[in-house]
Amino acid sequence: MGDESAARREELLAHVRANAVRDQAARFAGEPLFHVVLLEPEIPMNTGNIGRECVGMGARLHLVGPLGFSIDEKARRRAGLDYWDELDWRFYGDMASFLAAFPVPPDRRWVATKWAAGTHWEAQFRLGDALIFGRESTGIPESFPAEAAEGSFALPRLGPVRSYNLANSVGIAGFELLRQNLYARP
Repeated sequence: MGDESAARREELLAHVRANAVRDQAARFAGEPLFHVVLLEPEIPMNTGNIGRECVGMGARLHLVGPLGFSIDEKARRRAGLDYWDELDWRFYGDMASFLAAFPVPPDRRWVATKWAAGTHWEAQFRLGDALIFGRESTGIPESFPAEAAEGSFALPRLGPVRSYNLANSVGIAGFELLRQNLYARP
């Protein structure tokens, strides 16, 4: 690696490190960097992976029931979710409870759906926004009212796939939100 290339690499690494410190400071200031909402998730391993992603990204996880699995302490321990104590999460028993209590206004909510006109790259995410994902099998449930969120985005499918894994989708969208807000190139 040439001197110029090595210097550029060090400059970029210093930028990433500086932003990582800022990420942590914002996370520990008491408010999440953003919110991840799972509407009626069905697969415990996906929810476990998403919980891990939320811990790593500084996001708060909101689970809206009914869930397709148990989240009691025994079930979490059996699933090996040893980081769950680090997770900032909320549970709502049903859609009505969620809509009544969720603190993020509709103009800061983004629904992930393959029917959206724009992609996650085109969405103008902001810190504090909510990324909302539906069930693994059917997507956003019919009980979620259209007026409950003003934004939507799709993850582009360039090959012949019907959809992406829910945990992967959350990671893709979550890191795009962080990239747009914390990791602008120097």
